[in-house]
Order: sequence, then structure tokens, then C-alpha cells
Amino acid sequence: MADQTKIAIAGALGFMGRELIKLIGAADDLKLVGGVDRPESSDIGQDLGPLIGLKPQGAVLRASAFDAAQGADVLIDFSIGRAAAQAATALAGKGVSLVIGATGFEPQHEAAIAEAAKTTAILKSGNMSLGVNLLAALTRQAAARLGDDWDIEIFEAHHRRKVDAPSGTALLLGRAAAEGRKVELAQKKVAARDGQTGARNAGDIGFAVVRGGGIVGDHDVSFITDEESITLSHHASNRAIFAKGALAAARWMKAKPAGLYSMADVLGL
Repeated sequence: MADQTKIAIAGALGFMGRELIKLIGAADDLKLVGGVDRPESSDIGQDLGPLIGLKPQGAVLRASAFDAAQGADVLIDFSIGRAAAQAATALAGKGVSLVIGATGFEPQHEAAIAEAAKTTAILKSGNMSLGVNLLAALTRQAAARLGDDWDIEIFEAHHRRKVDAPSGTALLLGRAAAEGRKVELAQKKVAARDGQTGARNAGDIGFAVVRGGGIVGDHDVSFITDEESITLSHHASNRAIFAKGALAAARWMKAKPAGLYSMADVLGL
């Protein structure tokens, strides 16, 4: 089909990659053209379909994002921060848009992606869920309208295998709160409390983290005063929502001009 969006996947054999392959295969307007895995993988060069128990997809697993993205309109990256930054640099100016759902970024990774966005359309989000990104917009609005006497606390819970904390989604919500108050999150973030911490400072944005079992993802943003409180919440019961959101972003990103985008742009927020 001439109007299909052609997609390559970084992190193709991980959970999110497998979900994307299944969803792309079931969509008439999408076509899978390649995937990326570790260069040392024994699966390099094989068709992605049989690797995850499906019929052949006509798309081969490659050792680099550059190779996998040949002929793609969009590369969806659910790998890790370092690898996503490398992919953005490798594909900068090559006519392939990027949808980055990886987390665990260091400052140098963020800088590399921002540099690549000068010549490439890149959408980056700590969470691809449409619901979470609506929650971020509501958080921004609430923070803008409530003063420093409303303490902001962000709670997040994930499965025991998650390696970064606070989660990319929690940081997304924290940045939304900071933007609403016109401050930098780095100046107001309190990510750990232990021992004699002293009284809470006005304007702090606190984070609390739980890791256990198979929790897909729970996030609460609470605004609290001495007299009342408001809590905005999102509960994910199936990780497939992130793959569906990433595909919505890929459809939207096709042929977009260079720049750094977010899921808020996809939602028109």
C-alpha cells in the first residue's frame, strides 16, 4: 500500500518490540521493515516474525539502527538511553523520523538527541501512553493554578525488574509540574528522603518509588495543603498501551519537519 507508514524497531526482541511487531502485522496502514538487536546476537540476519513465533514478516533483524532503518519512515526505539542517543546521532539528517520511548538517559544522551533534532524529526517521551500524557497536561495545569502552599508529591510503582528510578514517567510528570510553576525540576526535585531530613521546603517536588512483583505502572501526582488534597492518577494494567501509543506517534511523525516533539504534540495539548 502506497500510504503505509514503514517502521523499524530498536529493541525489537524485548517485550515492547514484540508487541510492536504483533500490532504492526495486524495493521493495514503499517509495514515492518527492520529491527535492531545487540550486534553479538545469534539472531542477526533472521526474519523477525519467526523469532517471536509469528509467520515471516519480510523484515530482518540487524545489528545497528542505521541498517535496520533503511527504507523506514520511522524508527521506534524502546531500547536504553545510551543506545537511543547513538541511533539518533547515526540517523540525523537521513530522512528517518524517530519515536523514542527508552528511559534511563544521562545528560550527554539528552544533548546528543537535542543535537540530532536539529536535522531530524524526533519524538521523545518517558511514557507513550496517551492516558499518561493527558495526566501530564492536567498536572501542568494544576501546578500553574495552585501556589507553593500546595505541596507536590509524585508516587510511582513498577515491577521488580525495572532498573531506573524514579521512572521516566515520574520524571515526565515532575517536569510537567515544574513547567506549570515556571521553575526547573532539577532545582526543586527531592528524589530520596532518609533520616533527619528537616522540614519540607516550599515548592519542592517530591518523588516516592516502589519496586515489586509484576506491577505494570502506577503513577499518582498529589497536590496537598493543610486543609485539602487533590490526587491525579494513572494505572496501567497492560504494557501493550505503550506500544499502541508509540504507533499513534509514528503515524503522526511521518514526514514531520526536524525538531524535538512530545506526545503532547500528538494529542494536540
